[in-house]
Amino acid sequence: MAAAAPPPPPSDVPEPCMAPPETTPIGHPVFTRIRLATPLDVPFIHKLIHQMAVFEKLTHLFSATESSLASTLFLSPPFQSFTIFLLEVSSSPIPPLLSTPPSFTPIEKTFNFDLPLDDPEKDAFSVHYGNDQVVIAGFVLFFPNYSTFLGKPGFYVEDLFVRECYRRKGFGKMLLSAVAKQAVKMGYGRVEWVVLDWNVNAIKFYEQMGAQVLPEWRICRLTGDSLQAYQNANV
Repeated sequence: MAAAAPPPPPSDVPEPCMAPPETTPIGHPVFTRIRLATPLDVPFIHKLIHQMAVFEKLTHLFSATESSLASTLFLSPPFQSFTIFLLEVSSSPIPPLLSTPPSFTPIEKTFNFDLPLDDPEKDAFSVHYGNDQVVIAGFVLFFPNYSTFLGKPGFYVEDLFVRECYRRKGFGKMLLSAVAKQAVKMGYGRVEWVVLDWNVNAIKFYEQMGAQVLPEWRICRLTGDSLQAYQNANV
């Protein structure tokens, strides 16, 4: 009888795969959503406006209250008067809203960062959707205006603000882009706003977005006692 063939040599043990599974996010994902603000958001809006006044060194002009905001905002359907987009962020997917107005579909986007975002005021700006917690990171307030030269309405952006720990991440661009996208959707002719002349970073940011900064225009404003003086004016 012939000798049995020797067993085959053992095969090499495969090297362990060190790459993360395809379903594992790279870095630290941040899930974001832009949605329409509602009257329930007034406390957050008030705090955001105050932080913006601090950033712009204009707290001496800040007199808004939650009551004054609640009594003047949300009196008209979105985009027909004062409209606010809120930016929500979360480290996990944001749950869907129970209802959304037909005029605007929330915008969602996922960012990936090398390091986690540390928000020391997280609890003060948290919104709860059932057991899920998301944080409000910024807002933009805008309303319709009109260009007689174009013969078209447009949007005027009164405020665009992102809280300090969320700046320089692309969130401000996301908010402003949402306003511009809505203007195009509605057939509007332009979106405009003003910027403080000392805010070089903001000017550079707006120019990178394609905006033209018009140095020859200056804001004229009647307010306070100067405005009240017209109460009994002969016109």
